[in-house]
Amino acid sequence: MTIAQQIITVGVVVLGTMLTRFLPFFIFPANKPTPAYIQYIGKVLPAAVIGMLVIYCFKDVRFLSGHHGLPEILGVLVVVCLHLWKRNMLLSIAAGTCFYMVLVQLVF
Repeated sequence: MTIAQQIITVGVVVLGTMLTRFLPFFIFPANKPTPAYIQYIGKVLPAAVIGMLVIYCFKDVRFLSGHHGLPEILGVLVVVCLHLWKRNMLLSIAAGTCFYMVLVQLVF
């Protein structure tokens, strides 16, 4: 990649990032109320994204062979229990991921 191509690539990435960051402020200014459908999407979208991530995580797990998905199920249990206890999303995800990796690398 030449220097000109690199500069153009970085410029396009910067433009795309700035456009996605500032576009909502232009479309929905602070002095106007946010439309109801946007408020609805803001309410339901996080749960939908988490649901899709859970489905994606379990899509290749074989529950009828091997370890029967035991490391994955234990990892999810750690995430759920920690989240119910501490209500800290980053702690729950990080601890669950670390626990899962320890299980996969050392136990199973």
